[in-house]
Amino acid sequence: MLTRRSKVRIETERMVLRPPQHSDFRSWSALRRASIAFLTPWEPTWSADHLTRKAFTNRVYWAQRSISGGTAVPLFLVRRADEVLLGAITLDNIRRGPAQAGTLGYWIGAPHARHGYMRDAIEAVVHHGFTMLDLSRIEAACLPENTASRGVLEKSGFKYEGVAQSYLQINGRWRNHVLYANLRGDRRGKTDIG
Repeated sequence: MLTRRSKVRIETERMVLRPPQHSDFRSWSALRRASIAFLTPWEPTWSADHLTRKAFTNRVYWAQRSISGGTAVPLFLVRRADEVLLGAITLDNIRRGPAQAGTLGYWIGAPHARHGYMRDAIEAVVHHGFTMLDLSRIEAACLPENTASRGVLEKSGFKYEGVAQSYLQINGRWRNHVLYANLRGDRRGKTDIG
């Protein structure tokens, strides 16, 4: 693992987490296209050019600028065994000063869901955020009915903190989200979410 202003590469037992590269376009667009029904209930509405090479190129340049500027760490999940793209995770909205916090977002391709990849990725990125970026708090939010996302956050050490009204537009509608956080040196213990 390297400093936040360097090229980031995080390794786990089964995956390499690294920034997107121009050469990832075909595998990324194929995985997103094959997973459209699986992903769209949980994501903002895709733009008309979402799966185009131009939009992907812009995504790669945004990732490079974000890492260099210390504002985000966008990473692709690549399986070590066969270099297959599994999904992506981003530690975004990194805030310095008294906050020392960031927001986690992620997606996994439909064929790779429920195999523990995202839990491994979340735990690796949280560790990186706390140890390499010196963050104190990492936040995440998801739709209340997204039981898979809630489960992976809870299994990865995140604790439920409440509900944000009209938090994000998902599939064209403003939606409430449940909020979670993972704190460096957390002493809160388990929380009941009812």
